[in-house]
Amino acid sequence: MPLPSYEKLGVFYLGREYDPATQQLGDELLYDSRDLTTHAVCIGMTGSGKTGLCVSLLEEAAIDGIPALVIDPKGDIANLALTFPQLRPEDFKPWVDAGEASRKGQSVDEFAAATAATWRKGLEEWGQDGERIQRLRDAAVVDIYTPGSNAGRPLSILRSFAAPDPVVANDATAFKERVGSAVAGLLGLLGVDADPIRSREFILLSALLDAAWRKGESLDLAALIRSVQKPPFDNVGVFDVESFFPAKDRTELALRINGLLASPGFEAWLAGDALDIQSLLYDANGKPRIAIISIAHLNDAERMFVVTLVTNELVAWMRRQSGTTSLRAIFYMDEVFGFFPPSAMPPSKLPMLTLMKQARAFGLGVVLATQNPVDLDYKGLGNAGTWFIGRLQTERDKARVIEGLLGSDSAGGMDKTQLEAAMSSLPQRTFLMRNVHDAAPVLLRTRWALSYLRGPLTSAEIARLAAPDGKQSAPPAPTLDPAPAPTQRAPARASGSRPMVPAGVPEKFMAAAGNQGVEYEPRIGARVRAHFVDARAGIDAWENWYYLAPLTAQGPDWEAAEICNADAIQLLDAPAANATFAGVAGSTIAAKALAQH
Repeated sequence: MPLPSYEKLGVFYLGREYDPATQQLGDELLYDSRDLTTHAVCIGMTGSGKTGLCVSLLEEAAIDGIPALVIDPKGDIANLALTFPQLRPEDFKPWVDAGEASRKGQSVDEFAAATAATWRKGLEEWGQDGERIQRLRDAAVVDIYTPGSNAGRPLSILRSFAAPDPVVANDATAFKERVGSAVAGLLGLLGVDADPIRSREFILLSALLDAAWRKGESLDLAALIRSVQKPPFDNVGVFDVESFFPAKDRTELALRINGLLASPGFEAWLAGDALDIQSLLYDANGKPRIAIISIAHLNDAERMFVVTLVTNELVAWMRRQSGTTSLRAIFYMDEVFGFFPPSAMPPSKLPMLTLMKQARAFGLGVVLATQNPVDLDYKGLGNAGTWFIGRLQTERDKARVIEGLLGSDSAGGMDKTQLEAAMSSLPQRTFLMRNVHDAAPVLLRTRWALSYLRGPLTSAEIARLAAPDGKQSAPPAPTLDPAPAPTQRAPARASGSRPMVPAGVPEKFMAAAGNQGVEYEPRIGARVRAHFVDARAGIDAWENWYYLAPLTAQGPDWEAAEICNADAIQLLDAPAANATFAGVAGSTIAAKALAQH
């Protein structure tokens, strides 16, 4: 039996055309996947069917083997993981709302059976069945990532501020944007004003990342803290570092960043898969993936930080791709409120604008969804080739959408009156679709979703999905240090990690014969210059010695000091690569303690 026309590769079955006069459905609406490279925006109030439309679009892409990176602020898009090819009541039972069943006077089993029947009937009415759900499951894998949490698949967000690849590093504009967005995201997480002109914190951190990344060096938070205390340069602009940002104030900034390292649950931000876009879009076997980054469990500052880092990484990935006119991948963000506003400039906005303006050439389609048109930057929306407009809450919202359509030449020859008429009294699951690649707008009734749209998933439900056999698993053990003892205020430093030395304390490293297996031990160094004079013996000589005293809990042990020829000893400003470090008590290397010796 031949497959339906909508199964043709390169077309997305989104629903059927809708005639408002007769309230009848017309022909299947088949959306050309290449049109999505000019991006899309979906606007509709709660209950308009916006989630169903966007989930259906992602389902169609997955069936065609097109991966998607999804940012999910509410937990709705995680419903893509609820696909049941056999449509059995027992498949739906763990996910139905027991409270809703009770309100309907049904047991959970009865409600699950009714839900399964409803889904089977809905699919049949739209020419679909369990076999199409199975095709979706076979075509792509769905994974839910939960940065900062072990509920879903952990995602390592804070492991490092990785140096950009040469494509970005050699593009002055792209490099500047990458530095600025990374710094703004971090400072937002710290609650620091990230004004790029007036903020000393922004300027200093930008200079530190700039200096490291130009050398191809990545920084983790520990290295960033160290650089804040002891910047690898002497001047910021025309001012010396001390005049621009005194050591005392830099220490305060370092302590705030260190607060992230010391915070409970910080290990969850470091554990899990690396934030690598290619690996998120395809699994280890090369199978396309719908990678859903759920941020519903995070606070506002953490959400902004995650979105900023993810979109920055996506921009960098995009620029490494060859040009194409086909749809290579999709970036979708649900409920974009606060991340792409028309007036303010949060850290997430710049990389999103870059994606809207440049992603088309690389085959990356951007889809943004929101309830209110006021949430979206209209300069960016001028680059959206497809608009899906559902029921809107107020007349003011309609006016804003019409203004955006007319202002971006997306009205398709329709004037204000015609647009108002087309948008008036839209039923649920009905959208005005304006595609610049088509001659005129069309009214669309969305098809039945293959995934079970049960509403936002909680962290516990995401954990159940991530566990084998659907059984909730215990959170995985941290991949770094073991959890601190209850009496400790902060996690213990990892064995072999480089100690933090306060600002104002000179730090040098002995030259090693090689870079393999080098371990440094703490010493206090003292350079001694002795003058020996004996006129009778004709002696008038200077000798230079270097004393290296071991550090104990009580301080330097000068009696056990190693004495070296100061002219022969070689001291470096940086340690050997991949070196490890012996432990040292922080009290012994504090600036005040060292001043006494």
